[in-house]
Amino acid sequence: MTEIIGNIHSLESCGTVDGPGIRFVVFFQGCPMRCLYCHNPDTWETNINQKMSVEEILNKYDKVKEFLKNGGLTATGGEPMLQIDFLIELFKKAKEKNIHTTLDTSGITFNKNNTQKIDELLNYTDLVMLDIKHIDPVEHNKLTGHTNANILDFARYLSDKKIPTWIRHVVVPQITYNKTYLQKLGQFLSTLNNIKALDVLPYHDLAIAKYENLKKVYPLKNIPPLTKEQAISARNTILEAMKNAKNH
Repeated sequence: MTEIIGNIHSLESCGTVDGPGIRFVVFFQGCPMRCLYCHNPDTWETNINQKMSVEEILNKYDKVKEFLKNGGLTATGGEPMLQIDFLIELFKKAKEKNIHTTLDTSGITFNKNNTQKIDELLNYTDLVMLDIKHIDPVEHNKLTGHTNANILDFARYLSDKKIPTWIRHVVVPQITYNKTYLQKLGQFLSTLNNIKALDVLPYHDLAIAKYENLKKVYPLKNIPPLTKEQAISARNTILEAMKNAKNH
């Protein structure tokens, strides 16, 4: 059988925000979305950067595994599910070595009418970190270039399959920092039965320099970063809406 090769942007040895514990993070190259606040625009294009095999990645994991306290391996990107065959092989081999696996994804590639490969992937996935960009489909399209239908379908599918899931949501002034949208997100999340954590991430503009280096225009240059207090308020709004929806 021909060895599957992955198109990998980069590796990080000791990630602390990519799932539980200290983690070995694999950044996959390629993403179909064009989020206005994306801080990794260098991961958008496919078929560039380094080609790596599963064995090469896991060999690098083994060299630092003593430092990965209560952690494991996280696949992020870009969008890892664009390379689902390689991702399945990576997680399958990782589980053979008793490595905890986390998938950090937008869910944009999910197709509820064709779940065979997704099901195989989930067999080897301990945790999904699902990034819901915007709860409103029209506003989601403005923000990312895509509707959110596949993403919300994937969230429901993970719930039906009882896959432990962390929800991530970036709150951006003038875009998602909106009480109505935050409440709608909370109401949607109340319908899911597999949520283990909710990460509300404040928008920042630290990517401006990277865009300038890549000679790209940064779309949100005039939008200020979200404050810590605003992020706390947004999270409380989502949680309160979840609670109210469940009570009713």
